[in-house]
Formats: sequence, structure tokens, C-alpha cells
Amino acid sequence: MAWSTGSAAAVLKLNIVQSFEHIPVLYEATLAGLAVREGGAYIDGTLGGGGHTAGMLERGAARVLGIDQDPQALQAAAERLRSYGNRLTLVHGNFRQLGELAAKHGFVGVDGVLLDIGVSSHQLDTGARGFSFAQDAPLDMRMNPTAGHTAAELVNTLPEAELADIIFQYGEERASRRIARRIVERRQSAPITRTSELAEVVTRALGGRKDERIHPATRTFQALRIAVNDELGALEETLPAATECLRVGGRLAVITFHSLEDRIVKEFMRRESAICLLPPRLFAEQCPHLGERGTGPRPCIYLGSRDCDYAPRLEPVTHKPVVAAEDELKANPRSRSAKLRVAERIAVETR
Repeated sequence: MAWSTGSAAAVLKLNIVQSFEHIPVLYEATLAGLAVREGGAYIDGTLGGGGHTAGMLERGAARVLGIDQDPQALQAAAERLRSYGNRLTLVHGNFRQLGELAAKHGFVGVDGVLLDIGVSSHQLDTGARGFSFAQDAPLDMRMNPTAGHTAAELVNTLPEAELADIIFQYGEERASRRIARRIVERRQSAPITRTSELAEVVTRALGGRKDERIHPATRTFQALRIAVNDELGALEETLPAATECLRVGGRLAVITFHSLEDRIVKEFMRRESAICLLPPRLFAEQCPHLGERGTGPRPCIYLGSRDCDYAPRLEPVTHKPVVAAEDELKANPRSRSAKLRVAERIAVETR
């Protein structure tokens, strides 16, 4: 479903639109990393408040495809960016559908793709969405409120061991088993349906942890949000599709907010830019990409004399993640954990 930026149906009340006016994280670094050029075509796979997209259009992009799974975000962005007219195409969908949506709307061979991963400022600040324990609200956490299971459903139905695994894996919470046990005990008397109820259960399970910088429930809420929206699975699916959408010389820019996301992006860009997929100095009986077995050790190191069909597709632009400078941290504290990685699509050599 495409949204028209000039359609009256997309117009929201002023207070809703203003709630999407925000400072995009790593704004200048991201636009510089994408090397936005006059007349170029770009994809913003995670439109959110539309700040980065507005920057692309301001710097001369001829066309931008904006994708978001949150209908509220799309409607507010349609109003905020309507002055750009048909230079902007807004589409409702998950960024894991990026390849399909790009092809459908004629965005193949683009100059840049941006992915700003994680929950948006608007979603965090809208208490009714249930992403934060800062306000008491229904325990929802769905980025697309029209589909999927809520956090309340997971908390009240999953077996204790599965809950513990989610909290440990996605929240990197060492006390995950204790928290899961307390959740199961609590739900036996009454379902946990509110953010305040879950935060209280977690806090009690951890004994308060008053000496820590973050709230005791922070990691558990993060874990459930990631699980509800399958954020890591979507990211792993999207990165190859985003790379395929790029022309030679086009750039992929990805902003992440925690180590699990950043690790996926880092490993993807490392793998796609490697001269060979075999570990350094390792001689193997068979290169992973060799079609014929039993032909002896093959180091597969140099493109000019490689003996398999593998060739890198990306070249790193940022060899270390770009993080916010002090002035940005003061203006926008939520940029503190943001990391930007950029890579450029290169021509694939053929034998």
C-alpha cells in the first residue's frame, strides 16, 4: 500500500505531526556517508519521523522511497514531507520486504539505502504503544500495531525456559532465569497486561539494582521488543536485499543502537567485502564455493587467481563505526548508543 504525500487522507492533527519533529541521530554523518547526490535515487527502509529522508531530498535526491511498518509514522511523514510531492514515495511495510517493495516501485539500482534500526523516538514517547515503562500502558510493543503478537501475549503464554532464553539472548540479561521464573509465578495469579506490572515484577526479581545506571527492567523490555518484532531476523534478511538494490558505487548506511544489531551489520559487511571467505592462512580440502571436490588445498586468496566463484560485493567506507560527537550527545541524548556503518557496492569481477 503506497501513501500519497499530497493526499488529504494522510493529514493528521498538528499535535501528532509535531510529535514526529525530531532530531535524527547521526544526521550529518549519515548523509555524508550516503554521499547524497543531485538527481540520485534513495531508499529509507525505516522512515520513522522522516528526518533523514528530508535531508536526502533537501540535498537534491530526485526520488526517495520511504518504508515503515508503523501506519502512524507514515501518516505523519506524509504530512511533514508533502511539499516534496512525487519525489517521495511512501509505502507501508516491514523493511524485510525491502527488495520486493523496491522492485515494485521502480527503485532498483539506487544510489543509497538507509536502515535506522530499532524503535523510533515517537514510539518510545507514545505511552499507549507500550514500549517503555516510563508510562503505564498496555504491554504491546508492536511496531506494526495491526499485526503480530503483543509483548503481553509472549509474557503470559511462553514457557519459562523460552522466556529466559529471549531475555538472555536479546537483552543480554544475566539474571534472565530468575526474571522468567518470577514472571511465571506472577502470571499464575493474574495475567501481566501493563508495562508497570512487568517493570515491577522484574525490579522485584532483581532486588532493585539501585546501584546501576539503567532501570532494572531496561534489558527485559528491550528483549521482549526485539522478540515481538523479530528485529534481528528482519535485519539479517534485509541486508542482502539492500545490497542487491544498489548500483555500483551506491552506498548502504546502517544505524544500530545495541551490540546485537551492530554485530550483525559488522559481520555482514566484513563477509561481503572479504577477498576470500576462508579464514586467513587456512588451507582447506575444499573452498566453500568450489564446485568440484577432492581437488586439493585451495587458499583462494587473490581475486586475480581465485579458483571459486566467490567475489566481494561491498567495500567498507567506515572501517570503525561512526558515533555521535559531544555536541550531538548534548542536543540528542538518545544518540549515545547509535553506531553508523557504511559500505559501497563494487563491481563484481568475473573470470
